[in-house]
Amino acid sequence: MLMYHVDAFADRPFAGNPAAVCLLSRPRDDSWMHSLARELNLPKTAFVLREGAEETFRLRWFGMDGESQLCGHATLAAAHVLWQSALAPPAEPIRFLTASGTLQARQLGAGWIELDFPAEVAVEEARPALAAALGVEPRWMGRNRLHFLVEVESEQLVRALRPDFRQLAAVLPPARGVIVTARAAAAGPGGGYDFVSRCFAPAIGIDEDPVTGSAHCALGPYWAAKLGKVQLDAFQASSRGGALRVRVAGDRVFLAGQAVSLLRSELLLRRE
Repeated sequence: MLMYHVDAFADRPFAGNPAAVCLLSRPRDDSWMHSLARELNLPKTAFVLREGAEETFRLRWFGMDGESQLCGHATLAAAHVLWQSALAPPAEPIRFLTASGTLQARQLGAGWIELDFPAEVAVEEARPALAAALGVEPRWMGRNRLHFLVEVESEQLVRALRPDFRQLAAVLPPARGVIVTARAAAAGPGGGYDFVSRCFAPAIGIDEDPVTGSAHCALGPYWAAKLGKVQLDAFQASSRGGALRVRVAGDRVFLAGQAVSLLRSELLLRRE
């Protein structure tokens, strides 16, 4: 079985969010996939299996904590690998059958790939203990099925955040993580973007996620409504950093990014 190490939402190595992509020749059980994901020890491992038509694949995502219901960066990595290795027709969209329904990926040119994801709109919900763990005074707080969403006053505050991860892990459940966001500064590092964000998920073993596609399924609708525009440029301001193009269309969010392959390897467990 071939495996790839890909930096997603990145235009150069060692940036964006790393993911493993495993190209399956047959179905594998959940415990096997979880064990391999733990062994690889990357933020997420994508397992891809062709299903029927040449452009249709079953896609599942596993991390150290188990299976995920939605993952943007590993989906981008999977599409990148399938086109790069000529396993999917280059001019056709790829259809991924996932726990969050059918997701599509298409090539935009110049190395950009666009993902068609469900919108994950956050509904207002105050959580003072969460704000205390983050060390912020929120302008707005809400939650969807995956994350809390917190808007703060400025990009500078987003970049300067130093959460109490132990306290944060205790107050996050049932959400998997928290997104902290602000409108990008008119000048400075965020000057070319509409908004910036960071995403923290210590309750599932990820203190800070480098670049989070699923978070932008909430950020897209939120900032589209606030800014009155449906096409947005975003930057996730982790230490690795990553740029995304976000387009909101009804109940769908289209996320575009680039990806870079670092490694290709082969799993040697022949009898598994």
